[in-house]
Amino acid sequence: MLRKTLILTLLIVMLTACAPAAQTTLEVAPVSPTEAASTEAPATEAAATEAAVTEPMIFTDGLGREVTLAAPAQRIVTLAPSLTEFVFAVGAGRQLVGRDELVDFPAEALEVASIGSAYGDLNTEVILALEPDLILAAEINTPEQVNELEGLGLTVYYLSNVQTYEDLYEQVALIGKMTGHEEEAASLAESLAARVDAVSAAVANVTEKPTVFYEIDGTDPSKPWTTGPGTFMDTMISLAGGVNIGGVLNDPYAQISAEEIVAQDPNIILLGDTLYGVTIESVGERTGWADLTAVKEGTIFPFDDNLASRPGPRLVDGLEELVKILHPELVMNP
Repeated sequence: MLRKTLILTLLIVMLTACAPAAQTTLEVAPVSPTEAASTEAPATEAAATEAAVTEPMIFTDGLGREVTLAAPAQRIVTLAPSLTEFVFAVGAGRQLVGRDELVDFPAEALEVASIGSAYGDLNTEVILALEPDLILAAEINTPEQVNELEGLGLTVYYLSNVQTYEDLYEQVALIGKMTGHEEEAASLAESLAARVDAVSAAVANVTEKPTVFYEIDGTDPSKPWTTGPGTFMDTMISLAGGVNIGGVLNDPYAQISAEEIVAQDPNIILLGDTLYGVTIESVGERTGWADLTAVKEGTIFPFDDNLASRPGPRLVDGLEELVKILHPELVMNP
């Protein structure tokens, strides 16, 4: 009996082991079209972003040439002090790898490699070694210099000098775009415009406008160089509530006779050449100048010519300095 029971038990175990295993079904919830789109979105957005970054930018420069950048410039060389100031002002100073030797502002720019001067010879060997993806040129650079650099396979963009403050804001925006600092450039342009507007508002009701003589170079005191009509200094003097006596000349930059200066008898004399040794005291010692109103009233002032002659962001600084000199009684709201 016991033997039959053991045999029966063994048969049951064997039959159980040989039976097919029960199948387990894994149910997967269906994915809706919305969820599917959401799942694919990161890849699609990444592709779109990459396409936006790699899409070339095409600009037309001051010589009417089309200049193409594959992406915002990361290795920049500037051929004029004003352009260096633009690059730093929009926040792209770290992308500057070369600058002309006349640069003196901002101080950080002096740490960047010099590539020579537009007034001398540009060191093309140094420029090539710096491997720039963008070279910025200005009106102090000749078309021949631009052509030479282009002939070396380099990308050169030529900027014409700004003629108005509106031009200045546009160039700030342009350099911001070329360097990948559009937001910083937009903020800077807005700030510069607000400061110019503050000056305009302050002088809006001025009725007495002083006459101004601005001296660029007084090496020959009988006919010093001054700023004539159409120059930025001429514009600045007008915006600051003054009258430029050089406005009677025919050329933007010209020599004016001492006789003409005496005849116009300026209320204020601005010396843009004090860095070259001209002093306030020496002006009164010039033949025929002692009786000028500006000499007798002591309204002769040194002026940083870089704030007027460099077509860059500091032209706004120059305007603010001028209004302080011409109308010290005014208070400007920020």
